Amino acid sequence: MTAPHVSLTGSTHASRMPPPDPALSPVTGWTRAHWEAMADRLLDALRPYASRESAHYRLPGRAGHSGPWSDGLEGYARSFLLAACRIAGADGRVPPDLVERYAAGLAAGTDPDGADRWPPITDRGQPMVEAASIAIALHETRPWIWDRLDDGVRQRVAAWLGGFVGAETNDSNWRLFQVVTEEFLASVGAPHSRAEIDGGLARLEDWYRGDGWYTDGDGRKFDYYNAWALHLYPVLWARIAGSRADTALTAVHRARLREFLGAHQYFFGADGAPVHQGRSLTYRYATAAPLWAGALADATPLPPGRTRRLASGALKHFTERGVPDERGLLSLGWYRPFLPVTQRYSGPASPYWASKAFLGLLLPAGHPVWTAREEPGPVETADAYLALPAPGWLLHSTAADGIVRLVNHGSDRLPPPPADAEDSPHYAKFAYSGATAPDTAADGSVAGPDNHIALLAPDGAASRRGRIHPLGVAGRRAASWHRAVLPGSGEGEGHRIETTSVVHGPWEVRVHRVEGPAGAVVREGGWAVADDTGPPLQETGPGWASARRADGLTSALVALHGWGAPGSGDLPRGTVSAGRAVNAYGEHSATPCLRLPSHPGGVHVLVTLVVLDADPARACEPGRLQAQAKALVTPEGTVVIRFPDGTREDVPPGEENGEGSG
Repeated sequence: MTAPHVSLTGSTHASRMPPPDPALSPVTGWTRAHWEAMADRLLDALRPYASRESAHYRLPGRAGHSGPWSDGLEGYARSFLLAACRIAGADGRVPPDLVERYAAGLAAGTDPDGADRWPPITDRGQPMVEAASIAIALHETRPWIWDRLDDGVRQRVAAWLGGFVGAETNDSNWRLFQVVTEEFLASVGAPHSRAEIDGGLARLEDWYRGDGWYTDGDGRKFDYYNAWALHLYPVLWARIAGSRADTALTAVHRARLREFLGAHQYFFGADGAPVHQGRSLTYRYATAAPLWAGALADATPLPPGRTRRLASGALKHFTERGVPDERGLLSLGWYRPFLPVTQRYSGPASPYWASKAFLGLLLPAGHPVWTAREEPGPVETADAYLALPAPGWLLHSTAADGIVRLVNHGSDRLPPPPADAEDSPHYAKFAYSGATAPDTAADGSVAGPDNHIALLAPDGAASRRGRIHPLGVAGRRAASWHRAVLPGSGEGEGHRIETTSVVHGPWEVRVHRVEGPAGAVVREGGWAVADDTGPPLQETGPGWASARRADGLTSALVALHGWGAPGSGDLPRGTVSAGRAVNAYGEHSATPCLRLPSHPGGVHVLVTLVVLDADPARACEPGRLQAQAKALVTPEGTVVIRFPDGTREDVPPGEENGEGSG
């Protein structure tokens, strides 16, 4: 076993990483020592940005919508969570400076008359988010920080955190910030509201949709908040509550987490990349947080060696791609700085919610997650298919290239009607993966045609997908419908498009039943592939188009039925939409597209083969795929699909889900 890492915080050598350990970690080479070294690197890099009394970390970058004062608190709170994992994980055996600067920050931040004071906790205010991180960190480091604070400072900290009592939170994962903060107050004998704690936990029950999945508030809001919030905070709450916790409720939370992790393990590609979907993606490897939470709560179905492999794989993936940056900082972006993956609330310290990925350090060095030999992740050993009816998702991954693809027929992050059906590029697409990101304009709006089908207005403006109406997910297929609404039109003025996705290996066939006016142009886009080295190679032909990255990752789109010109049946040549500085994965992006020049009117069936593949043995050549893959529509309206390897699937009209004929 690798020797315990000696803390380097404060040292000029903090960025050094230990040598890999192929015996213990044959997949990633990483051990607990690597996690400790990375924690030290991140914490050390923050030192130059600390305020005079260490209560704020004022990082460079665009301010969040709450303003610089709140951003400074965010820098303290989120890095304190990281420091807490490091301190508690080392049983306090860290340089005294690490403990002292966070203790000093507590004293200065809660001094209502001090120059370094924190903004107060008020209704729906950003300090609510940060208070939860501080409360968790205080609990985990209690012997080394809270118990050693002057009584006056403890009273001030409790008073500041007590701003939560009686305050109104956003009706989302924020309810859990109140739960953990007030539970910490209860643990130190400070004023709190047991009714608010119980009410927040009860509200979580309202959002449970089964199979381990929560929606983040009312509506269909499924994303990584299941991972780094809705499952995580109940575990951390139970750690704070101890004997006060309702044992029956904690058993429910643990059972749901166990079920969730059974699916969550499939969201990481062989290279460690998590699927790129949803908001707050700048938290990056915080996607690993529930893996550790499962081990902390003894609520995981995963072998300990797989838990570490998945978590280490995610951290290593970003580390090898320049995260943190040359200053040791986490930027607002995915790899490089890229603001379209952020939201208005994202400030320069927001990415430090990534600290949650380090919760594994709370497990002792002798725990099996640190001592067991690494095991491969599930997507590395065999092709996998996973239907997730609750969020309306279908995962399919291929072992040959290690790519995970998520087919989306259920999550749009929209409040229930009559709320407007606005689009978001991180929710409205038909598919997401760990190897690609959607093309996204600088303002966060939908920018590209990737993984989208649209009716085009005369000026070229594309309809949006908007609200997704799930029709079902089972086996290897998923279906939904949406109303294609052109810009400037109301939601009820659009045209219904019903889509069934059927997956097999790296291939997805989309069967669209498109309602539209005669003469309308229909456009569909495949995957957007992006590269920093230069524009992807673009190729087109009759009824197909492709874009190939320098490393071989290929996106292809092939017309199988309904795309021919009316009367002649000739297939229009495919096109490629090129982008610049609109993709989180690279400066240059390209998306293959197909166009139907003139909709015949009524309901028209379009069938498309959509491919994202990096396996050189499959040689993703669209012309060959077009010759091998087929689709026909029977007089009864059933679409008969033949995949490139000859596998057949039948999609009857109006079918919600179910297995094909094989």
